[in-house]
Amino acid sequence: MIDQPEPLLVLLSLVEEMPLPPQAARRGRPDLYADRLIVKGLVVLLVRRVWTAHGLLALLAEPSPQMARVRAALADAQGRLPSRRTWERRLNRLAGVLPLLIALLGAWLLQRLEPWPRGGRAVAIDSTLLRAHGGVWHQKHREAGVVPHTSIDTEAHWTKSGWHGWVYGWKLHVVVTVSDIVWLPLAADLTPANVADNEHAPALLDGLPEPVGAVLGDQHYNDPDLHTLVTGAGRLLITTKRGAYPHTDAGVEVRRLFHQLRSHAIENFNAQCKAIFGCLGNVPTRGLTQTRLFALGAVLLYQLTLWHHAIADRDLRQGLKPFLLSA
Repeated sequence: MIDQPEPLLVLLSLVEEMPLPPQAARRGRPDLYADRLIVKGLVVLLVRRVWTAHGLLALLAEPSPQMARVRAALADAQGRLPSRRTWERRLNRLAGVLPLLIALLGAWLLQRLEPWPRGGRAVAIDSTLLRAHGGVWHQKHREAGVVPHTSIDTEAHWTKSGWHGWVYGWKLHVVVTVSDIVWLPLAADLTPANVADNEHAPALLDGLPEPVGAVLGDQHYNDPDLHTLVTGAGRLLITTKRGAYPHTDAGVEVRRLFHQLRSHAIENFNAQCKAIFGCLGNVPTRGLTQTRLFALGAVLLYQLTLWHHAIADRDLRQGLKPFLLSA
């Protein structure tokens, strides 16, 4: 019987191969541990669902054969592991770089997964709401500067959704491929929930890979400045229109078709990603930095899992959750 490699070790080996930006020069003492090692630590955090550096070190200290192999995969050339304070500081710094890592890995995987074998080259953009950990900070208390309970995450904010109503929390902004093969994230970012979709969209669309030809969005992205930006990049921005339904203007049937394609891609990706990482309810983290690590790290781990499924010749839209649970 041939032993199958452990899923967690497979993911850590993929981190060794994934593209990373050059390590930026910084003032002061140079980093002792490479960025790639810190990304591996984040993967272990997310797979094992521990949310602190203390929890990571406690997990790595377990005297099991698997944890011994994970420790070896995380150690530097001299066999050293970062201390708790180093993990905290480097993970906090990594939170700000995750959108770039997602964009780099997304563009790299786009060439290998080939999600548009019959053309199309469209992506869908949208945001999905994540409820904040703990209680909610009512607007009257926010305006008065009063925090009535210690469980309230004061860095989150309010927004109103047509489906969920008023939600206190965060927005995960994502761009994914519109394809019947794979929902591949090409860009992602996390903001407080009160950040408007159209205002944050340029940050996601600016670095899209060259093959992308069309961007599909809902009415929140029907913005003249955004149309100008996308058109200037040689792409089409196709969005739904505001106003009472049914629309009767020219092109309504074409827009309806594109809206169905957009919804199928982005809604399925959001639902699958939330189910995999257990954030259909409240997120497990507090504060913008820690929630960025959780949510954006989940998107990065989703990309790595797609990569593994492609290498193993598995379905790219099924079996992702069982694979991660087995890790």
